[in-house]
Amino acid sequence: MGEQELDLAQQAEVAETFVRGLLERFSLPAETTTATVDEETFEVQVTGPELGLLIGPKGQTLQAVQELTRTAVQRRASNRTGRILVDVAGYRVRRREALERFTRQVADDVRSSGVQRVLEPMNPADRKVVHDTANTIEGVRTTSEGEEPHRRVVILPDAAAGTGDETAGETGVLMADDTAAESAAEAAGEADGETGGSDEAPAAEG
Repeated sequence: MGEQELDLAQQAEVAETFVRGLLERFSLPAETTTATVDEETFEVQVTGPELGLLIGPKGQTLQAVQELTRTAVQRRASNRTGRILVDVAGYRVRRREALERFTRQVADDVRSSGVQRVLEPMNPADRKVVHDTANTIEGVRTTSEGEEPHRRVVILPDAAAGTGDETAGETGVLMADDTAAESAAEAAGEADGETGGSDEAPAAEG
């Protein structure tokens, strides 16, 4: 339990201070700001050159930084903390856009072929983007399977609802080097200046 009760603005201040400390330890010249997302959520935004180190492959390092930041705030706050997000060089926005494009492409394939596609394991935030995007597309539905950290999304033809068979289907692999993923990776490279910040979309298996 933390030292004192902190409102959302105070939690954001603690989080930003912690992230600035990480940047100093890594000797990374960058600017930090905080933004309120909603009444229970804030985001620490980091901008600057050559920040791929803080993003890592598929955003894994960024996810770890976010978890560390959340822990730092929880140790200071005696009350329940809000939802804490950390974004570096706009990575989360680009990642979400790449996932949305990828999901639409896979959904089109599922509708035309009638065969489900199983995506590679994703973190909860990425899975939510896939679910939300697919739910806006007529003719497909989604479910999740597996346990963390290997939980994955399955995109199925809507006609498959109620069959009880979510694993049947032809075997096939849609690799992440399709057009949507390539454009996402190029965008990441231009913004980050190194491959550590790649936000390419995942692969899908049949």
